[in-house]
Amino acid sequence: MHRALLALAAILVVLPAAACGDDQAGGGKDISVALITKNSTNPFFVTMQDGARQAAAAEGMKITIAAGKADGDEAGQVQAIEDAIARGDAGILITPNGPGVNPAIKKARDAGLYVIALDTPPDPANTVDITFATDNFKAGELIGQWTAATLAGKPAVIALLDLFNDKIVSVDYNRDQGFLTGLGIDTKDKKRNGDEAKTGNYKGGAYTIACNEPTNGAEDGGRTAMERCLTKNPGVNVVYTINEPAAVGAQKALKAANVQNPIVVSIDGGCDGVQQVGSGLINATSQQYPTKMAELGVRAIKQIATGGQKPQVTSGLDFFDTGVALVTGKPAPGVESIDVAKGTELCWGKK
Repeated sequence: MHRALLALAAILVVLPAAACGDDQAGGGKDISVALITKNSTNPFFVTMQDGARQAAAAEGMKITIAAGKADGDEAGQVQAIEDAIARGDAGILITPNGPGVNPAIKKARDAGLYVIALDTPPDPANTVDITFATDNFKAGELIGQWTAATLAGKPAVIALLDLFNDKIVSVDYNRDQGFLTGLGIDTKDKKRNGDEAKTGNYKGGAYTIACNEPTNGAEDGGRTAMERCLTKNPGVNVVYTINEPAAVGAQKALKAANVQNPIVVSIDGGCDGVQQVGSGLINATSQQYPTKMAELGVRAIKQIATGGQKPQVTSGLDFFDTGVALVTGKPAPGVESIDVAKGTELCWGKK
């Protein structure tokens, strides 16, 4: 955790200097970049798009924004990659919707475009030139550790509200597997959700996994997934969610079913999400920084296009770690966290 916060601090300090150096090296008016997000409705991706626009404007670059119609829309992203190649863009920033985009990314790189993944490392990692992302396993691990400490030995009946059940995406399995690892539950295949023992012991007490349900990262998906899970096991008292929109939907289902005082944890740390932590709708969330991902990506494309050095991954990882911090109003013993006020100050790197 301490290392992740230091990494975030380093990013916040270094980025202005990098921008200044680029400006001195010459304008970027003839340099164009495409940002292709998973969708254009999730606040996380809207924030990323805004950050990329601002960074491109500061660098004097042209930017084209595109997105899939919804989480999982690989075909829409493939078309956007084809369009970027046809325009002759210098590079592409993409949050991949799944492995179906990998051949198009290869085509772009073969055509001379530098391709950077944001938020979601592809599988394999070398599908792109580099990824700027949260350590999603660490983000999951933090909320798992917090949950274990908060349970304090009480039996846990766990709902795992994931992203998909029809495709394998790194952000999905890393967050889920990280959460279970943080709880102290043994996992099997680190790249597969749902293959762990359904009953056993977490660090502190007994657990039962009630369900693994897909949400598509959306509020309505979170509510439907939670309803399905409560049908299977109405005793759920711990809810892991892939992101905060899914958490909001889950809470609606929990309240409708009159489930009392469930622990609901999530990952995103958006400004709305931090407010939801403050109100108790979400008990703890791992905060990531999409604006910084976008800024780093745009600046890297310009740096490379003007003859500069290519960025390097964080030591020991196969991506560049943009930092993560646990936000909660109820700190847990032995788990480093920041409070709602600090989370609001840092939310998504906009402050």
